[in-house]
Amino acid sequence: MTDTVDKPVRVTGEEAGRIKREALGIADRRTEHGSTRRVPSSRAKEAGTQQRVYRYRFYPSPAQAEQLEKTFGACRWVYNEALTLRVGAWEQHRVSVGFAESCRALTGWRQASGTSWLREVSSTVLQQSLRHLDGAFTRFFKQSAKYPQRKTKRRSRNSATYVRTGFRWAENPELPGTGRLTLAKQSEPLDVRWSRPLPQGADPVKLSVTRDRAGRHFVSVLVEERIQPLPAAFLPGGREPRAVGIDLGLAALVTLDDGTKIDHPRLMRKYEKELARLQRGLHRKKKGSANRDKARERIARLYALISDARKDMLDQLTTRLVRENQVLVVEDLALTNLLRPATGRGRRRKAGLIRSIKDAAWGELLRQLRYKCAWYGRTLVIVDRFFPSTRRCADCHAKGAPLDVSVRAWLCAECGAWHDRDVNAARNLREEGMRLYRLVSCALQSARVPPPVIKASELPAVLPAV
Repeated sequence: MTDTVDKPVRVTGEEAGRIKREALGIADRRTEHGSTRRVPSSRAKEAGTQQRVYRYRFYPSPAQAEQLEKTFGACRWVYNEALTLRVGAWEQHRVSVGFAESCRALTGWRQASGTSWLREVSSTVLQQSLRHLDGAFTRFFKQSAKYPQRKTKRRSRNSATYVRTGFRWAENPELPGTGRLTLAKQSEPLDVRWSRPLPQGADPVKLSVTRDRAGRHFVSVLVEERIQPLPAAFLPGGREPRAVGIDLGLAALVTLDDGTKIDHPRLMRKYEKELARLQRGLHRKKKGSANRDKARERIARLYALISDARKDMLDQLTTRLVRENQVLVVEDLALTNLLRPATGRGRRRKAGLIRSIKDAAWGELLRQLRYKCAWYGRTLVIVDRFFPSTRRCADCHAKGAPLDVSVRAWLCAECGAWHDRDVNAARNLREEGMRLYRLVSCALQSARVPPPVIKASELPAVLPAV
């Protein structure tokens, strides 16, 4: 007979309230007049609108930069303190602390003499930091993310989120879509470089202010706008949707089923010698010195240049693919498995492969295709990862032997066709993707349009519903 281990019992009710009040220092929910405080619900977006983020660079004044530095530090401190509070409450007292209790604890921290500096930062910004922590716990309990970790000054992102009550927006009538953005606890508006206007008449819903490793400041403006779908793309002389098979690779970043290949820019390889030189210079600098900070900033600026060039290239590529085609077909890639650390025999070769995959940014490319298809009325078909797109002949559909990564072309033993590895895979993906697309379209009523994303692994659960 085996001994059973009793699971910890969660403390609830009046006993939990007493522990929160006496041991954790969290005030009761009731106000001075005895009424129960109600936590406001999140704002729902308007029907028929999409939430879209516009990102701009701005140049803060010395006073604004100092205040933003305090805001970043306060958000980080509140996040860590709330994490410690929630973990300690459960481990020591078996009491669950949620977002509402964390907000009441924040009120106590702001009123305490030792942490009165929190009053120099807008309370709405600090509450958003608590909401981010609550979302991190929610994702952990859904098993879609790891356990929340403490934030550090060196490794964590410097960011602050301002809701509608945390900033002022005044649109410029002479230049619609631009205007004056003034953050809470600041008297002067931000010096924003309006690289493109906001949608006319759309007021910002939320702001996210960030500072990257290179010392650049950005403001991300969330608005709700009605994005007009693009005109349907059909083949000439009929109603057959224009489709494209997209094979992601490393020899060529993207290969289309018509033989078009988009080269892999290999930005990390292009700048690897410069990065190595700067890293050696950083290693020679004394820790804690100003020269070491300058060397670190030079490295961060080079990484920012690489990241911006990569994102701009992917943005132009995905926009062109979405504009020209009605159906886009890709393969479901197990990126987590592909990027697993290399161990054992052949680890040096695998490490080089991992670097190339990270440099290609397949995940970012697929992410952009997803949301752009949803915005512009296109359909992204994701073929199952076990579909033999590479070793199946696109002409006779005969399945050949598994191919090594170094094999770039092969001969079909059945029909004698000579295939380029990537072009053949793109053709097979297009054919399989159109089969799935027609299967879903036939199951839908004539008045309904296909969903923006059709995933082969989720098709059995989707078809009965449609």
